[in-house]
Amino acid sequence: MNQRWIFDGHIAGIGTASGLRAVVGLWAQSPFGPFADAMVQLPSGHRILLAPTEEAGGFISAVYNFDETRIVPLAASQAAGQLSIDAGPLRIRAGLGTRTPLGAAARLIPRALAVHPRWLRAVSPLAAWILPGVSTAGSAKGGRLEYYGVTDLHRIESATVSWNGTDAGVLSAIRPAVGFGFSSVPPEPSLARVRTTIEGPSVTPR
Repeated sequence: MNQRWIFDGHIAGIGTASGLRAVVGLWAQSPFGPFADAMVQLPSGHRILLAPTEEAGGFISAVYNFDETRIVPLAASQAAGQLSIDAGPLRIRAGLGTRTPLGAAARLIPRALAVHPRWLRAVSPLAAWILPGVSTAGSAKGGRLEYYGVTDLHRIESATVSWNGTDAGVLSAIRPAVGFGFSSVPPEPSLARVRTTIEGPSVTPR
């Protein structure tokens, strides 16, 4: 039986000079309550999910592609122009900048339309043309469909990132694109206001 899951909050995409890339979800509303998770792709290409609970980790790993899942203490906050993430071996302190032109354009679209799966299917080719590697609708693992409704976008202008206590290098573009699902984040580090909708077969607990 197909189900629908909705995650509402923010997604941060960060790249570093060492090649470590991180995608962090800060979810104000979700089927698991408020929580945060971090998807990390190491310079080697190894993909790691950092999740706060077995339940959240099991769901996310059933939808996205990882080589490893770790359940770790995870704290994340976004306030007063600052983004802070502590997730096991990952530590990020980032400064947010101005709204991007795409963010300004997204704010002109009524929210109910901007997050609707039918609209997101229609505009996905345009999103991929504007930002290669980025899609707003596509297929996830297990025969599921997924939709990203972005309603705002701000630059990340500065960041210090460490992995296992080692500095990952200065803030850089997210290249190559991350390989967790059908879509990457924008190549330039940013924080998106987003509603993620997932539809499809139920997830069997691990």
